[in-house]
Amino acid sequence: MDRKRKVYAPFSQTSEAGVTQTPVEGYIDVNQTIYPTVNTGTVNEKGQWAGVKSDDTEFFAFTKHVAVANGGETLSPDTGDINFLDMTGFKDLFIAIKPSRGGNVQIAAVMGPDTNRFANLNPVNTGVILRGSTATEPNKASNLFNDSAELLVADVWNIIAIGQQELAAQKNLQFKITNDAGGSSDIEVAFMRLV
Repeated sequence: MDRKRKVYAPFSQTSEAGVTQTPVEGYIDVNQTIYPTVNTGTVNEKGQWAGVKSDDTEFFAFTKHVAVANGGETLSPDTGDINFLDMTGFKDLFIAIKPSRGGNVQIAAVMGPDTNRFANLNPVNTGVILRGSTATEPNKASNLFNDSAELLVADVWNIIAIGQQELAAQKNLQFKITNDAGGSSDIEVAFMRLV
């Protein structure tokens, strides 16, 4: 015959008094259920809710530049609704480029349009290559992203991972793309940010 022994809780007055026998129902039931929790953000020092960021699941800010001349420059994103990337909470990104003519392009991370402020500063010096310290040169201001020759294939999405965390937290980011393909080209661009 299997019997379960019931005991007093060790912190009870009965246990302190030295009672050794356990009366019926002289034990404490403890719920042993584990409940999961989900962190969806925090309330910051200003009392404002700040949600937890997650990777973009799809490319967004699709921009199509039509008939960009050889040597011509474009700024992306420029959809009408979205004309800059806010990298607050994001570290890395993918840039997807689909040209109608194969060949080289130059890609540079630049300060976004003066129609958008950087934090509380406006106007900003637009179209200039973003500069700052990098992991390899922490004591010197350098270009944060400036690719002078990226070979692209025509009529397919060429996806480039930009894993430099130097672009993390940029608040007014655009990409200047220069057509160096040797002739006029339509250039489509889209973005995906990563935490």
